[in-house]
Amino acid sequence: MVSEIDEQEVRNAVDQAQREVATRFDFKDTGSAVELGKDELTLRSGTEDRLGALRVVVEEKFVRRKLSLKILDWGKVEDAAGQTVRQRAGLRAGISADAARELNKRIKALGLKGIQSQTQGDAVRVIGKKRDDLQSVIAALRDADIDLPLQFKNFRD
Repeated sequence: MVSEIDEQEVRNAVDQAQREVATRFDFKDTGSAVELGKDELTLRSGTEDRLGALRVVVEEKFVRRKLSLKILDWGKVEDAAGQTVRQRAGLRAGISADAARELNKRIKALGLKGIQSQTQGDAVRVIGKKRDDLQSVIAALRDADIDLPLQFKNFRD
């Protein structure tokens, strides 16, 4: 299991959001903009209402590009220069040590025989002989309310 961000898809989603903001009438003359930094998004607008609408547009584009909204770590709405407001959203990637421990506990709590899990850097490796057991681990982790976007890699079909 890994938690990665497809940077190209994020860039495409932000570009689509910028194009929609430029063409929509309700965003005209509000100074609304979406900017993509190295590890964060910055949303700017004239009022908090327009900022909320801008956030909805960005989230729609992320969903349409099949990106999990869990990668966005929304910050507080701040006042910016020139009577505008700004909101930053950090882009989360990788599984922290605490989150990996929590995932390992969840996997052990399933009580499946022959299933082992271990932390390897910013990923969690799950090992088992039976494909059905591995699939049940994947299903249980997808159903669990985990605040991380998880992807499952290197799985033999």
